[in-house]
Amino acid sequence: MKKLLLALFALGATIGTASAQVEIGLKISPSITSLRAESPANYGFASDGSKFSFGGGLVVDYFFGENYAFSTGLLLNGKGGSITYKDASNTGSAINAKQDISMQYLELPLSVKLFTNEIAPATRLYFQVGGSLNVPIGTRINSNKFYTDPATGEENKASDYVYFFDADALASLGVEYQLGTNTKVFGGIRYNRGLVDIDRYFEKTRNFNDVTIKNSGVALDLGMKF
Repeated sequence: MKKLLLALFALGATIGTASAQVEIGLKISPSITSLRAESPANYGFASDGSKFSFGGGLVVDYFFGENYAFSTGLLLNGKGGSITYKDASNTGSAINAKQDISMQYLELPLSVKLFTNEIAPATRLYFQVGGSLNVPIGTRINSNKFYTDPATGEENKASDYVYFFDADALASLGVEYQLGTNTKVFGGIRYNRGLVDIDRYFEKTRNFNDVTIKNSGVALDLGMKF
């Protein structure tokens, strides 16, 4: 029995390897991003606008079936937006502060792509669901790498305001067209919703309670696989 099970396992692994196919490509992703900010009413944290960002990078689709693929890659994407909040200066006067935060993230998507059969000659729809692990590699507040807190008067690096790790849930819908034997082009709309509170400054340094800031974004994915 053990020999039979081992033989079946080896056969399945061989078939899986033989049918597996890897497609590698590049994509660009213009996007509209924003920050979801929440806090108790006395702090008044709120989103105050979105920003246009741009990104792209390497795409890798590992097919484990004709219509199913594990999709990953290595991407560089911009994120951020504007937030407002209420504070008090050292003199006790009220401050209505605003920050325009821009971040660059190095991202590792971990997702599954589901493809339909051809809906037109050489054309298939795809649905992508999963997540992304992200590390910030650059941060600016109000276009500067340093930011002076209007309440304390102290200057800090903009990167001190952002947590060193982020994770997204992602979902996208798109279409893929076969140009040739090994060449495909694709386009789709993707939504990323941040799962990690990226605030590293207000609760840790200023001792604000229950402040939450998370990323969100909608992107247009345009790419080619070879």
